[in-house]
Amino acid sequence: MKQRFASVRRSALATVVASAAAFSLLSTGAIAQEIKADVGKPVFDDLPSPDVKTGKDKSFKPKDWLEVEASMKIAGTPEQKKVGYINTVTVKWYVGLRNPDGKGAIKLVKTINHINVPVDEEVFTSVYISPATIKRLTGKDKANKGAVEAVGIEVLVDGVKVGQAAEKAKELWWNAPALSDQSEKFPLLNKTETPFAMLWYDRYAEIQKER
Repeated sequence: MKQRFASVRRSALATVVASAAAFSLLSTGAIAQEIKADVGKPVFDDLPSPDVKTGKDKSFKPKDWLEVEASMKIAGTPEQKKVGYINTVTVKWYVGLRNPDGKGAIKLVKTINHINVPVDEEVFTSVYISPATIKRLTGKDKANKGAVEAVGIEVLVDGVKVGQAAEKAKELWWNAPALSDQSEKFPLLNKTETPFAMLWYDRYAEIQKER
């Protein structure tokens, strides 16, 4: 009797697991069909550190930052359209560069969670390389767009990729196994991690604070 009960319980559990997996696949497929992101080509710009006037000025020479930004316009699900916003949109940035050690190429990766993203409205997402990192990568103080060999961006909603774009290389270049991820050594920064945090605020999607 105990063996029969155990067999029935295992069978029931297997049915529940299979049903859950099927529901997950169906939900993922539904999200992918309902949501589509129109992602613009990444655009480069070199920006000097902002010279903000305060009650007490200090002399310094602004150095260059390298900015890459892309537009995104996301058509949400019917439910999201009623609310007018998508709770969370995850953006994964990829930047490919020559290895400063002269050994092939490297990639830098940055994941940014945007919150309260408006449906069917163009907003921007961006990523930055600091002056110190630029100097370490290129040996120069000036931002050099030519040092960047490729840029990629993936946009995800609820863990499902709904759009992507690339510049200077074909899409999905970032999946090449030969690329070494050196994001810890040469970090990419989101806008709130830079002195540009308060500038052009309404142009960009709101960034969730990292906890």
